[in-house]
Amino acid sequence: MSFSRYNATTTNKTSIRTPEDYSPTTGMCTVCTDNCNGPCEVGQSALRGPEVLYPTARATSQAASEKDYPVDLSHLNINGRCFGAYGSSADQLAYCHADICCEVGAKDTRIKLRAPYIFPAMAKLNWKGYFGGAALSGVMAVIGEDMPTTDPNAAFNNGKITKLPLLHKMHEAFYQYYDGHGALMVQANPDDERLGLLEYAVNVVGFEAVELKVAQAAKGIQGMGKVPTIEKAIELKKLGYTIDPDPESVTVQEAYGKGMAGPFYKIGKLPAWTEDYLIDRVKSLRAMGVKFVAVKTGPFRISDMARLMLMASKAGVDLVTVDTAGGGTGNSPIRMMNEWGYPTVYMLGILNEICEKMSRQGFYVPDAAIAGGFAFEDQIFKGLALGSSHVKIIGIGRAAMAAAMVGENAGSQIKNTDSQQELEELAALLQRYGTAAFNMPAGALGVYRYVQKTNTGLQQLMALCRKYTLANICKNDLMPLTQVAAEITGLSFESNQEWDEVDTMIRGTI
Repeated sequence: MSFSRYNATTTNKTSIRTPEDYSPTTGMCTVCTDNCNGPCEVGQSALRGPEVLYPTARATSQAASEKDYPVDLSHLNINGRCFGAYGSSADQLAYCHADICCEVGAKDTRIKLRAPYIFPAMAKLNWKGYFGGAALSGVMAVIGEDMPTTDPNAAFNNGKITKLPLLHKMHEAFYQYYDGHGALMVQANPDDERLGLLEYAVNVVGFEAVELKVAQAAKGIQGMGKVPTIEKAIELKKLGYTIDPDPESVTVQEAYGKGMAGPFYKIGKLPAWTEDYLIDRVKSLRAMGVKFVAVKTGPFRISDMARLMLMASKAGVDLVTVDTAGGGTGNSPIRMMNEWGYPTVYMLGILNEICEKMSRQGFYVPDAAIAGGFAFEDQIFKGLALGSSHVKIIGIGRAAMAAAMVGENAGSQIKNTDSQQELEELAALLQRYGTAAFNMPAGALGVYRYVQKTNTGLQQLMALCRKYTLANICKNDLMPLTQVAAEITGLSFESNQEWDEVDTMIRGTI
């Protein structure tokens, strides 16, 4: 069997002519005919070339891996209890008493959260609802990389940002609802750093939390995207971006004038990090007034992940977020999204083992977050359990954005509903914000409702395990359903520890 879907995907608008009859190895139709117009990826590559590597409609959609990995979180079940209580007294055993609040960061820079979530990098679609909903929910959110090039009103001088109105609006979208929980981080890749994005964000806009990118965009090779005109391509090249083909080449310009050149692609630069660079950069950010410094990376090889965690430890980073294979993004080449990196369950085990080894040697271990296909409360519980005490928060990206978009699309209907019904639904928000709650963006309210549903589900699962604080959740709260899941997680179908307990109980009754 094949775990991959080959030769057809809605992400780049390709399909195969005979979907019922195809080669499992290549995904091509079993029989190719000489009169086919080529709707498949092979055929479209003949017509569109490298363009087929990129998802279509990236500005208005999100995409995720279509690979059916051998193990995912569904291969684990939650191991419930009916006796005892961890983190609660005997008279407080209702699920609503499960405490899902937490703090992340180093000792002196911790951020309080109402729930253990972070909304990963986003700078498109309904960002106003995405960031506003994060603030209402009291969780963290991140403004995505390469944001300066998306602002039509941005201004630059000598290769540095001097005006970025969109960043001010994104900051306001979150902090107008900020109540002391959560934070909005602005993210920077090497190109953003060259433009001075973080200096502008901190010194001009007032951000106190930032995130540095380590080769995760486009699943490891940094962002890329089509540039619509040669004029825009030249403008971006003058700002220091890599443009292919070179729009300032006389040969390319002559060909473009004849309609024989293009399209142009903006290609992000890979970071050339060293331990000294990261330590010095974190120091400079702290000196600027940054209180919380995070690092974002992807599911690279184990030795690279260990090196990164050690660098983050020595630099005093507050949080390391690891995006795993299977997660969604709007900027990844499709096969790279499907075929690169460790999937979530695998990376959770790797990350936890690295953190344990560091802890045993006395290193400061930065808090970790994991992202990659998390949408529901059972997945969040399992991620926290497999991450043990090191993975403190879970990244919820595509699901939160979907809630923002659905909430916005239904905004007119929400406004026309009975005000008493709205009052009941928004009771918690009314207590915090007063009647201003009625004027909040519909997308932000959609995110808030989605998070409240997820929170309640998480609390129910915690109560099922008699775990009433997040710190009590551990790997033994899970059971593997398959042999391969047992091997990857180190869990067994039958716990020897529990059988020892059974033997002790039985002997005690004799």
